[in-house]
This record gives sequence, structure tokens and C-alpha cells, in this order.
Amino acid sequence: MDVPPSSHFIYIPVMLVLGIVLGFVMGSRATRDQIRMDEQKAAERERKKAARRAVVADSTPDDATK
Repeated sequence: MDVPPSSHFIYIPVMLVLGIVLGFVMGSRATRDQIRMDEQKAAERERKKAARRAVVADSTPDDATK
């Protein structure tokens, strides 16, 4: 069994570190995108709730509140 060439001792750790760095960068970007999307969905839900409350408030007759 031959000893692997010296390039393996450089190439393999470099590829491992590169994979870790790329994974971290891509994962953090995906996380930021997901957080932004969740915030947009929450804001949209709040807008819809406010619109429903406004419709309900407008549809109640003034005599019913007295």
C-alpha cells in the first residue's frame, strides 16, 4: 500500500474548510431570507386583521351601540 502524495494533506483539509465556509454562508443567507419572509407574512396577517376589524366596525349600525 502506497503512501498518499503530499498534495492530499493539503487538498483534503482545504476542501473541508471550503465546505464549512460555503455551508455557513449559504445557511446564513437562507436563514435571513426565511426571517424576512416570516416578517412579511406576519405583517400581511396584521393588515388583513385590521381590514376585517374595519369592515366589522363599519357594518355595525349606530343604534346597536347605544
